[in-house]
Amino acid sequence: MKATFLTLPLLLLASSIALAEQVRVYTTSADGRRQMEYTTSQSIHNELSKHIAISPETTYQEMDGFGYAITYSACYNLLKMAPADRRAFLTRTYSRTDGYGVSYARISIGCSDFSSTEYSLCDEPGLEHFRLHSDETNYVIPILKEILAINPDLKIMAAPWTCPKWMKVKSLSDRVGYDSWTSGSLNPDHYETYAQYFVRFVQAFEAEGIHIYAVTPQNEPLNRGNCASLYMPWAEEAAFVNKLAPAFAHAGISTKIYCFDHNYNYDNISDQQDYPIKFYEALYHDMDGIELVVGSAWHDYGGSVTELDDINEKAPDKEIIFTETSIGTWNNGRNLSARLLTDMKNLVYNTVTRKSKAVMVWNFMLDLNMGPNLDGGCQTCYGAVDIDQNDYHTLHYNSHYFVMAHASLAAHPGARRVAATLSGSASGISYVAFQNPDGTYGAIVFNEGSSNQQMSMGASTDVVARFIVPAKSIVTVVLGGEEETSAQLGDTVIPSTK
Repeated sequence: MKATFLTLPLLLLASSIALAEQVRVYTTSADGRRQMEYTTSQSIHNELSKHIAISPETTYQEMDGFGYAITYSACYNLLKMAPADRRAFLTRTYSRTDGYGVSYARISIGCSDFSSTEYSLCDEPGLEHFRLHSDETNYVIPILKEILAINPDLKIMAAPWTCPKWMKVKSLSDRVGYDSWTSGSLNPDHYETYAQYFVRFVQAFEAEGIHIYAVTPQNEPLNRGNCASLYMPWAEEAAFVNKLAPAFAHAGISTKIYCFDHNYNYDNISDQQDYPIKFYEALYHDMDGIELVVGSAWHDYGGSVTELDDINEKAPDKEIIFTETSIGTWNNGRNLSARLLTDMKNLVYNTVTRKSKAVMVWNFMLDLNMGPNLDGGCQTCYGAVDIDQNDYHTLHYNSHYFVMAHASLAAHPGARRVAATLSGSASGISYVAFQNPDGTYGAIVFNEGSSNQQMSMGASTDVVARFIVPAKSIVTVVLGGEEETSAQLGDTVIPSTK
C-alpha cells in the first residue's frame, strides 16, 4: 500500500510535465536596458485575459528569412576584428542553435556605394575578361564562408548597381557610348552578353561553394544618381529578363529572379507606376526559365507600404520580398528609443502582413565614421551594428540589428505565417505569428504603449505561453521545442511553472 500511495503522485507529475512545453522569450526595450534579454519557462494550461490565439489551420506565405547586406564595408570592418571576437559575434547572429538564426544576406554584383572603388566584374570589353574583384575574393567571399560554416542554410541574394561601362549607352533613343559609372542605360545589343555576365557571376560563387539563391536585374533601377547606377525602367528590365531567364535555364541555374528592387513610390515617375505589373505583362510567358521569375523586391526610401496591397491585388500569384532600408543621420538612426519600435513596425510587421517572404536591411556593420564608403554614395548611413575603429572590438548595436534578430528567432526559414487573434484589451500591442518547420510557434509582439502588458499565447488551451511585454519594447515568444537547461543567449532564467 505504501508503494501505491507514492507512485500515484509521481505518475500525475509525469503527466503534467509531458503536457508542458518549452517557452522562450527574448526582450529588447527602446530604452536599451534590455537587449535580447532571454528567459525560459515551461508552458501553462490557462489563458490570461490578454491572449493571442494562434490558428495554424489558416496559413499565409512561407518565410525565407531576415537579414543584412554583406557589403565590402561590412566585411572590411568584420575582418579587422580579432578572429575569436568575429567568430563569437557571427555565431550569436547567425547560428540556429547558439544564436538568433539570421538566415538571409544581400550582396552586390560588382560594386555598390559601400565598395572599395567603382568596378564591374568585366571592365574590359568581352566576357573573356570576367573575373571577381578583390572586394569579393578578399572580403565578401571569406566572410560569407565564415557565416555559411555557422549557418549552412543561409540564403544569399545579389543585385548589380551598374553593368560594365562598355555595355552602357546614354539612352535607348541616343545609343552613343556612355563612359560613366553613374546613370546611363543598358545597350540592347548587349542584353544577351549581360545575361551571360549574370550566369558567370552565379557560377563563380558556386565554384567557391556559395549558392546564389536569388537576384534582381538592377538595384534601384529608377535611381540615376547613385555613385554606381543604371537606369532601367520596366520595359527595359523586362526586355533584359527575357534574355536572363533563358540564360539561367540553359545553364542549369535555379536562382530566382525578382524584379524592381526599388521604392514604393516608383521615385514619382509617372510612367513607371505599377512597375512590377507592367514588367510581368511584358515577359515572354513561353520562354525557358519563366518559372524563375517569381516576384518583386522593395525599398522604403519613398512612398507607402500600402503600395504592396495594390501589387498583391494585381499579381496575387507573385512573391514579395523587402530588400533594403537604412538608418542614418537623417532619421536619428543610432537612437534606439526613436527607431526600435518604428523599424519593427515598418520593416517587419507592415511588410510581412502584406505577404513579404523576406526582409533585409542595408549595411550589416560600419565604423563610427559611417565607413568605409565611396564618394557619391551614402555618407550619412549607419550600420545595423557600428564598430569602434579605434579598437575594432567595441560594438554599438542599432535598431536594425535587433529587429532582424527578433524576427529571425520567431520565423525560421520555411515557417508559415499563421492567423492569430488577440482577446482582451491590450492597448498599443501589435503581433504576427508563425508556425516553424519543427512544429514550434513563434510570435513577434511589440508594445508601443506606456504600460507593461502581461499576456499569453497558444494554439490550444493545453499548451499556453505566458510572458510580459514591457512598455516600449519588442518581445519574441517561441512555444515548443526541446527543453533547455540554461539560457542560450543570456543569463536570466525564470523558474518553470506547472
